[in-house]
Amino acid sequence: MADSSFDVVSKIDRQEVDNALNQTVKEVGHRFDFRGTGASISWSGQKDIEIKANSEERANAVLDVFKEKIIKRGLSLKTLDAGEPKLSGKEYRLMVALKEGIDQDNAKKISKIIRDEGPKGVKAQIQGEELRVSSKKKDDLQEVIALLKGKDLDIALQFTNYR
Repeated sequence: MADSSFDVVSKIDRQEVDNALNQTVKEVGHRFDFRGTGASISWSGQKDIEIKANSEERANAVLDVFKEKIIKRGLSLKTLDAGEPKLSGKEYRLMVALKEGIDQDNAKKISKIIRDEGPKGVKAQIQGEELRVSSKKKDDLQEVIALLKGKDLDIALQFTNYR
């Protein structure tokens, strides 16, 4: 019998992020406390979001609204990498980068967790920005998924391609 396997990935659903961004734009446009502050949020390139406001507090408030919308859409806040608001002319700008993919350090950390704490006979291979976990028993794979969900890693993980 062939080995069963699944992939550990860190991907972002861009459509859901776009929906959260559009909801934030709508809320910022309608809320009384954002009137006259020049507060706005928009895409800046493929994986960056730019927040502008006339004060540091308003920029952080727009970020909080955006985070709230992200959570409501079922996405992880670990995909967001928000910087600090920086003064640019008369307005503050805050850049939020979206983190996608598993870098080598995190991939090695995850495979070490699987090796050390996971069931015997489970193998983890690093394949670019994802990890392939395989075993003869499907129950062992279920245990690995539960183990990784229980760990507090600094990236959002999804489990795909389970067979």
